[in-house]
Amino acid sequence: MIEIGKIQTLKITRIRKPGAFLGEEGSDEVVLLPGKQIPEGAAEGDSVSVFVYLDSSDRKIATTAKPAITLDSGLAVLTVRETVKFGAFLDWGLEKDLFLPFKEQAPRVRPGDSCLVRLYVDRSGRLCASMKIYDALSAESPYQKGDEVTGFVYRVNPEVGVFVAVDNKYYGMVPIREVYSRINYGTEVHARVTEVREDGKLNLSLREKIREQIPEDADTVMSAVEKYGGVLPFSETAEPALIKRELHMSKSAFKRALGHLLKEKKIEILPDRVRKI
Repeated sequence: MIEIGKIQTLKITRIRKPGAFLGEEGSDEVVLLPGKQIPEGAAEGDSVSVFVYLDSSDRKIATTAKPAITLDSGLAVLTVRETVKFGAFLDWGLEKDLFLPFKEQAPRVRPGDSCLVRLYVDRSGRLCASMKIYDALSAESPYQKGDEVTGFVYRVNPEVGVFVAVDNKYYGMVPIREVYSRINYGTEVHARVTEVREDGKLNLSLREKIREQIPEDADTVMSAVEKYGGVLPFSETAEPALIKRELHMSKSAFKRALGHLLKEKKIEILPDRVRKI
């Protein structure tokens, strides 16, 4: 059976004016490979690797072009070409753009946006994209605690954390306690694995290991001191929420940064403020 959504090897059964008709041994079903797609020198009986999808008239058609995503290739990041009333169209490397239904968008997309999607066949037998990719991710990653990873932010829950598709295929999450600045859908993040959970999913941190992070945090605090004219209007006794809002770091990270700056004799710490020396 000739399947849509997959790359498969078919034989040229005959070549006519519209193009080459491809099929499988022992089957009468054929699919058209348009003339401009026929490999140079190809003849009847030759095998051709093609991707099969539906044309604008919902007929199966083959192409030698390789799309950015197939039914069995996992997830892919695609760019939104245009939006319409019922959804959006994505560039996936073929002449006919891939449809992303409105109900499969999370969040809503605009032209130029990048979105991580899976490919599926809808009830009408057409290939479509979906941004609901949680169930398509794997918990069997090769990563261990301390490893550096890269991923695509596919969901943000302000009460839980930032959900990341590591390598666009593995479960990852930055717990809300590790989120110190605004992160939106579609952001590519570089993170460190802080825990491999019992279920195989990865807990991540967007910050470096403490020893490497302290100098960067100290620079952030010093910049804030400068911004306030040399006197930061709060000190290490401040509420964690205030520190997070002003400096995008935890209270413990703030105290480590103050200790670093104090050791370098750049500041003095008072009960209710930090003053530049």
